[in-house]
Amino acid sequence: MADHQAHAHSFGPAAGAYERGRPPYPPEALDWLLPPGSPRVLDLGAGTGKLTRQIAARGLAVTAVDPSEGMLGELRRVLPGVPAYTGTAETIPLPDASVDAVVVAQAWHWVDPARAVPEVARVLSPGGHLGLIWNLRDETTDWVRRLGEIMDSPEVDRRTDIGAPFGPVEKRYFPWTHRIDLARLLDMVASRSYVILLSDTDRATLLDRVRELTETHPDLAGRQEFELPYLTECARATRAD
Repeated sequence: MADHQAHAHSFGPAAGAYERGRPPYPPEALDWLLPPGSPRVLDLGAGTGKLTRQIAARGLAVTAVDPSEGMLGELRRVLPGVPAYTGTAETIPLPDASVDAVVVAQAWHWVDPARAVPEVARVLSPGGHLGLIWNLRDETTDWVRRLGEIMDSPEVDRRTDIGAPFGPVEKRYFPWTHRIDLARLLDMVASRSYVILLSDTDRATLLDRVRELTETHPDLAGRQEFELPYLTECARATRAD
């Protein structure tokens, strides 16, 4: 449990790398996750605001909550007009029934569902939606598979068993491709929680191996930018009232 918490709270010092290296989310996924109309949205575990800015760009009222002041500092810099508060999924600093949708990007695996589910339900209006989203690298592509081997990235437990007071969970997958250069690829790797917690020497060795992959793999060598395929996994559930 202590190790899990160390990973969950590791992102603040790497907020800049997270902002530069992490990909956005495909618009089709947001179309599916967000309820129609003009919902008030809470981006829970918002980080540096990767998803927040896409919600705001739709003209929707969005509030950001994250446990890391370092991450929120990046979010406030990019999105100065968006309300942003320090908080967690287990203790959300918003009034009852104050939002119509809660979205959680790349973060639900860090929460305690037994405490987070009733807290999310509390801040949702009747019939409100909870949406979960993860960007997953598509390792059916050879160089992406080899990248994963170099990173030796622990498998994320993408649990979606939300339970009462929410209804059944629906799931959908969205394939897409993100264009990325070497600097942003290295930032993406460096922003992983377990990489942040490595020693400086071990982190530098890992990043050197990523550089070597881009210089030697036939799909990457000599290129300034790379097409990194993703499969975005989404789940949604409606508060049953």
